[in-house]
Amino acid sequence: MFENSGQTDLSQLGEFGLIELLTKDAKKVQSTTQLGVGDDAAVIDSGDRYTLVSTDMLLEGVHFNLSYAPLKHLGYKSVVVNLSDIYAMNGTPRQITVSIGVSSKFSVEALEEIYAGIHLACDFYQVDLIGGDTTSSKAGLVISVTAIGTVEKDKIAYRSGAKENDLICVTGDLGGAYMGLQVLEREYAVFKGAPSSQPDLEGMDYILERQLKPEAQRGLVQLFEEKGLQPTSMIDVSDGLASELIHLAKASDLGATIYGDKVPVDHVTSQVAEEFKINPTVAALNGGEDYELLFTLPLDSYEKIKDIPEIRMIGHMTEKGSGVYMADQAGNKITLEAQGWNAFKQD
Repeated sequence: MFENSGQTDLSQLGEFGLIELLTKDAKKVQSTTQLGVGDDAAVIDSGDRYTLVSTDMLLEGVHFNLSYAPLKHLGYKSVVVNLSDIYAMNGTPRQITVSIGVSSKFSVEALEEIYAGIHLACDFYQVDLIGGDTTSSKAGLVISVTAIGTVEKDKIAYRSGAKENDLICVTGDLGGAYMGLQVLEREYAVFKGAPSSQPDLEGMDYILERQLKPEAQRGLVQLFEEKGLQPTSMIDVSDGLASELIHLAKASDLGATIYGDKVPVDHVTSQVAEEFKINPTVAALNGGEDYELLFTLPLDSYEKIKDIPEIRMIGHMTEKGSGVYMADQAGNKITLEAQGWNAFKQD
């Protein structure tokens, strides 16, 4: 079975290529389905507003390592990564469902700890846990969360709405989650070789929290409302800045240029990256799991946003077919490639 040499390996397509292949024949038969596959969340017409629906799955050994991921943090993170998709549509999350597959190695108390994190996230982001499913697993822990949100019809932000000359902006800073993961993996490797050793985590609190207990950018939707801003496109940064910018450019049928010296990197992230002999900007471009929001605004929004610390302007959209680049201070352009998370990449 599955030994036909003519078969295509999953790694050849990658996650997004596989999604595109498997869903290309999907047909809409419900008039209320405004948008299915292809954005951060599906969009359903609910009359006076849209309902947003997004699902993500976290698998032990693929998305998290229980040797260093606290169960409560894991429950919290499983909610946050889904809420981020709702915020990326300029929406507000309202409810979640949680499905969990668990093996016999987990105690009742361990599951209670996971759900303590889930409930903490629900309280903080003001969403309701309204259902889900529980089943046994032979391959460790699996957590699947579906987030449901709403957005006013004239406020929704798709990936496909950017216009030429729009400002490219991002919230917060990038690369911290990736460098937090590098530190955790390094200390885990040391621990396996010397179980009595103590981890060297001094001064790493910021990047460790970015990896283990990230936050979704819920304040941006409110900020847009307060400042009278409407993003023309938006996406959450889960797979790395380069990958997400390419998604926006492709969906909007445009090119894009960002400036290397404008890509925001925290000083702790930069310091740790240099210790690992990683260019901090490369960590920001390709690291992933920051759960910041990447978005575009009309050029005439500049005066409204230039003094807002939560919004970092990093570039602009360019004409169709012009490519996706990062420019350095000397004016040299580097073609950006999607080198972030690939679910089916072979080690």
